[in-house]
Amino acid sequence: QVQLVESGGGLVQAGGSLRLSCTASGNILRVNDMGWYRQAPGNQRELVASITSGGRTEYANSVKGRFTISRDYAENSVRLQMSSLNSEDTAVYYCKMNIVASPTGDFWGQGTQVTVSS
Repeated sequence: QVQLVESGGGLVQAGGSLRLSCTASGNILRVNDMGWYRQAPGNQRELVASITSGGRTEYANSVKGRFTISRDYAENSVRLQMSSLNSEDTAVYYCKMNIVASPTGDFWGQGTQVTVSS
């Protein structure tokens, strides 16, 4: 059974930095695309950043230049380095991976809270 475990959330002052990590475990054959999403109270879940199996990255306009997504192929993990944080970045952050396993499909982390104080 595939599981995704996230870590790294917390409380940070505006202008500060945080790094989120997400690692997949289980009977994994291959991990395809990975991504980070976030959901603030009253809002829909939105894509923050994604990275393909080939390393191509995409970012939401609101985080371009401030966030960096990266992956570790050996560890089946994805990270999100966040800097210059502001109050609008406050949300629960979720990682998602498309994994070839049994079963194959999209898997989500449990979510980690990021709170930016002004």
